[in-house]
Formats: sequence, structure tokens, C-alpha cells
Amino acid sequence: MEVTRARSLVKAVSWRVIATLTTVGLIFLFTGKLVLALEVGAIEVVLKILFYYLHERGWSLVGWGVRRKKCAQTI
Repeated sequence: MEVTRARSLVKAVSWRVIATLTTVGLIFLFTGKLVLALEVGAIEVVLKILFYYLHERGWSLVGWGVRRKKCAQTI
């Protein structure tokens, strides 16, 4: 089983959308300042996509906890 870089990137982006909206919502809830919430969200989304992608690729190099399916051989 091999996980492509494109899959890792799409997973990172989809998760960041959810997480960034949560962050923006919390900042707005606590401060009432929409501009501040959006600014923090913009910075946060870029940095955390990068860090998640690097984390995901690092884990793809680790074999621990991965089971490989046995393929039926044809004769």
C-alpha cells in the first residue's frame, strides 16, 4: 500500500478548512472582532497545512502499524 503525496495534500487541505473555521469562530466568539479572527485564520491555515503535510509524509516513511494485504497469485 502506498499513499501518494497528492492524497496527503488533499487530506491536509480538507482538514485545515474544518480546523481553521473552528479557530476563526472561536476567536470571533471570544473577541467579537471578525477582522482579527480572519487574520489569525489566514496565518494559521498556511502554517498548519505545511506542518500537517510534513507530519503525514514523515509517517508514510514509518512501517509501524501498517498491515499489507496479501494478494492472490495467479498461476
